[in-house]
Order: sequence, then structure tokens, then C-alpha cells
Amino acid sequence: MTVKTINVMDIMNVNFYSLWLAEQSHIVAKGGRSSMKSSVISLKLVVDFLEDNLGNVVCLRKVGKYLSTSIYEQIKWAIYMLGVEDEFYFGKSPLLIRHKATNTAFYFYGVDDPMKIKSAKIAKGYVMALWFEEAAEFAGVEDIDIVEDTFIRQEIEGKEVKVYFSYNPPRNPYSWINEWLDTKAGDPDYFIHHSTYLDDKKGFLSEQMIRKIEKYKENDEDYWRWMYAGEVIGLGDMVYNMDHFHEIEELPKDDDLILIDIAIDTGHQVSATTFLAFGFTKKRNVILLDTFYYSPENKVVKKAPSELSRDLKEWMDKIQQTYKRHFDMQTIDSAEGALRNQFFKDYGIRLHPVVKKKKIDMIDNVQDLLAQGRFFVLKKATNEIFLTEHKKYQWDADTLQSDDPKVIKIDDHTCDAFQYYVQDNLRKLGLKY
Repeated sequence: MTVKTINVMDIMNVNFYSLWLAEQSHIVAKGGRSSMKSSVISLKLVVDFLEDNLGNVVCLRKVGKYLSTSIYEQIKWAIYMLGVEDEFYFGKSPLLIRHKATNTAFYFYGVDDPMKIKSAKIAKGYVMALWFEEAAEFAGVEDIDIVEDTFIRQEIEGKEVKVYFSYNPPRNPYSWINEWLDTKAGDPDYFIHHSTYLDDKKGFLSEQMIRKIEKYKENDEDYWRWMYAGEVIGLGDMVYNMDHFHEIEELPKDDDLILIDIAIDTGHQVSATTFLAFGFTKKRNVILLDTFYYSPENKVVKKAPSELSRDLKEWMDKIQQTYKRHFDMQTIDSAEGALRNQFFKDYGIRLHPVVKKKKIDMIDNVQDLLAQGRFFVLKKATNEIFLTEHKKYQWDADTLQSDDPKVIKIDDHTCDAFQYYVQDNLRKLGLKY
């Protein structure tokens, strides 16, 4: 079986030649965002696949729901780049890309539960390669081992299963994958490759993309070093760089509000409740318009959910009357049922429970927005508590040397609500890649 005449070396940057030619069984491709490492791996997998009539490739991500819009499309892109799309059937249910002539395929699995992979069946032939895309998302080396052992236990005469890992290194040096990689330095079975967008000497990246990346560098060089240079920069003590919280006296004249989003963190009896109103503008900037903050501390009689429900509705009505814009997303902590149910009972409005991620991941999303210079705070008395809490927001020093660092859970209610807002609006904010 042959690939249409094309020189693959012409469609990748020179820095990837060594990865392409690496003979080790395990290939680790780490680096910054937009370094094109996933593109090169997908091309390599398709070329090798077409040279083996019995070979199959298994492509994996930690969360199964992301397969169809990420690694599946990446393999599909490589097939089209090589001009062999007519040789393949592209299936969505089940998710696979099958070669019409050989009946071998690219299989796609989520590893939400690694043990379920043990029952995976390959229709014909053997597994010649595995690809762990966004490998840092996996829970730990145990996830990797369970999956890898499932597919490499079959003896393949004259060859070994190739295992590929691609990921952007977490900034925490104690993240499991950073520590795991340290153990592989010098291992003869592992080829470790690092790449960044700066290695693009052939001009594959658009000028628009380069400008965007350079804006990150201008606004927050530490964030750029992590996200685009792929460096493990550490966490530091303070969570946020307050230079990115731009205070403004009034709404900009040249950047109209399009809509308003609400984010809610509740505490009821033991801690504070906060409502945040965020304006989203034509230029895709975010402006904190107003903050509601109620603390039950030192109060003999605490507010009940029915009272907070009324407070929320009155506050929302005031926001809408002031800014004359419709509400879009109205987000609340997914663990909060009392206020959500009370508000629907009182006003027939369903608040949207956010799908929370690990704390460090939600913070990373907020930092992405901040590093782009797109966040502003309207200077007013009600918003001072928001700035005060974010100034004091710190990592717990006792957890920094761990794979799961924690924040200090004191006076962090507006911090949580801000994270819920960003998490629930990733696509609208242009933060979902």
C-alpha cells in the first residue's frame, strides 16, 4: 500500500525530523501550545499505518467526550493532508476511522475509566501504535500503565508497539507527569522531544496567531513561558497577578456591552454568598459590573434561601435596568441546591450549575483570560470586595509540593464565583481549544 506522492518533510518543521526518525518504542512530545506536535504525530501515525496491512492505531484522551472534536479530527486532518481520504471510512458511532481495503482502523477511546479499556476489541490484526493525546490530563501513571499493558501484551513478530505521548507540561513541577518524565531521562526506550511555536521556521502559523501569542508575552511573560514556551514555571505563593485586574472609571465608549452574565457562589449559614455581574463586550473583553456580597458572620439570624432568592432577583433587576442588556449565562455552584431550587420556585428561572473541574484547572482558565489583557473591573464600592479577595488569594504552601495543590479557603467567595463564570463560558470567551 502506498501513500500519494508527497514529501512529509515539507509539511513539518525541521525540529521534528528527529522525532519522525526516532527508533525508540516510546515517544514523548511535550512543549508549548501551537508547537504543532500533535500535527506531526498524526502524520507519522497515518504514514506508518498505511505501510502495515495488519496494523491498527489506538488514540486516547482522558475524557471521552472530547475525542470527536480533537484527536479524531487531528487524524482526519493528517489523512486529508496526505491525500488518501478516499481510502478511508470515517465513522462516528462507533468512533473510528477504518481503512476500506484492509479493514484495519484508527480506534478512539476515552479513558474516563481505564479498567473499561481492558475489554476493547480490535476487529482485525494487531495494535501497532498508541497515542496518549493531552497526556497531562490523565489521572496518573497508573492510568497510562493499565491502558498500555492492555495493548502491548500481544507479541508482534519483528516489531514493537509504538507509544506516543503529547502534552503541554503543567506549570506545577510536582505534577505527576513532570515527575514521571524526570524518571525517563536516560531511559533507552524513551525519546523525549520539546517544541514551541518559535520552532516554526516554515511559516505554518498565521500572522494573526503569532500576534496573539506575542500579546500574551507582552501582558504576562511568566504565563507565556508556561503556555507557549512549555516551561515548568512553578506556582508561586499568590494565585493571581493583580496587574491584570484593570480598574476603569466608566464603561468604554468604543466597546459596547453585548450581554451580561451572572455567577453565584453561596454560603448560607457559615460563609458568604456573592453574586457577580460580568459584561461581555464587542471586542470580547470582560468587565465586572457589580458585586453583591452577603456575609452571615456575627449575625444571630442568618438569611434563609428564600431571602437570598429575593436578594438575587432584586439585584438582577437593578443590573438590567442600569445597563439595558439581556442576561445570557446565569451560573451557580453545582453543589448548591437550596438557592437554585428556591429561585426556580419563586421566579421560574433556572440557574445553570457549572460543571466544575479541578481547582488548578479552573484557575488556569481564569489566568488565560487575564493574561490576554481582557479583564476589567468597574471602579465602584461594591466591587472592592472582589479585588480585596483576589489580592489575598493564595496557594496553600503545604500542598505546593504535590500533584494536587490547594488554595487557602478563606475569604475566597468572589474568587470561586469568577472561576465558575469563566468555566461556564469557555467557548464564548475563546478559551476552549
